[in-house]
Amino acid sequence: MIATEKTIITVSTTVNAPVETAWALWTQPEHIVNWNNASADWCTPRAENDLREGGRFNYRMEARDGSMGFDFTGEYTRLVPNQEIAYRIADGRTVSIVFTPEDNKTHIKESFEAENTHPEEMQRTGWQAILDNFKHYAETGGKRETLHFEISIDAPIATVYTTMLDERSYREWTAEFCPTSYFKGSWEKGSKILFIGVSEDGKQGGMVSRIRENIPNEFVSIEHLGILDGEEEITVGPAVDGWAGAQENYSFRKEGNRTVVSVDLDSNEQFKSYFEQTWPKALQKLKTICEQAGHAG
Repeated sequence: MIATEKTIITVSTTVNAPVETAWALWTQPEHIVNWNNASADWCTPRAENDLREGGRFNYRMEARDGSMGFDFTGEYTRLVPNQEIAYRIADGRTVSIVFTPEDNKTHIKESFEAENTHPEEMQRTGWQAILDNFKHYAETGGKRETLHFEISIDAPIATVYTTMLDERSYREWTAEFCPTSYFKGSWEKGSKILFIGVSEDGKQGGMVSRIRENIPNEFVSIEHLGILDGEEEITVGPAVDGWAGAQENYSFRKEGNRTVVSVDLDSNEQFKSYFEQTWPKALQKLKTICEQAGHAG
């Protein structure tokens, strides 16, 4: 039998970031979920990455409307930190990525074996789109910082979880961010949701978001897709740089008869001090509402 020669497709880009930064953003799961998609209607809701030779990775890729999804998995065959990654995908095809420093920038060259189902140009376009998305994230969204806040509440988890997401009580505890704060949409996994506030002149603004995950009484994950300007939803362009892909996660755990709520959210430098001032106040308000409800019951 004559072996069929394999077709190798190569895509590349140059990122305006040092190679150490590019490597970290490429390999750390908390960043992978923010850039690993070829188009705005797809996303990576979770990523697992055992970064070592022989280690495995699993990136869950889904259409944002929930219509389809698949696991992109593989095993690392070679790793040279800040220089080279090679792995074998679950279907047996191989991929190599080379990171080359160029002054204070990083050139990334990614080569992969083509599959036989789709045209080669379609495959090249898709992989290049993901690489371009990484470049955009590394040069903008990668500058985010994750902030952490938590509070202990004298109430059962079910009470705290329900109160945090209930339409009426949501308006109460988030008034610390904006007196007219409310949401429009659903907290169901995969659903679109708008977080809205109305200014003194009557104009509304806020965030266009998606519920990445909702495990009742355990975990809620929000992905921000863009901003709301009046009635216009803006999800692409300079106006959303640094926000698109940002996450806001709520975790609930039981400690004795109390519930600890943890909030982890992405922030840029501009809003860091604002969040550090307002989130503790908002959580204190949530605590008061929950504990008053418990005493009333």
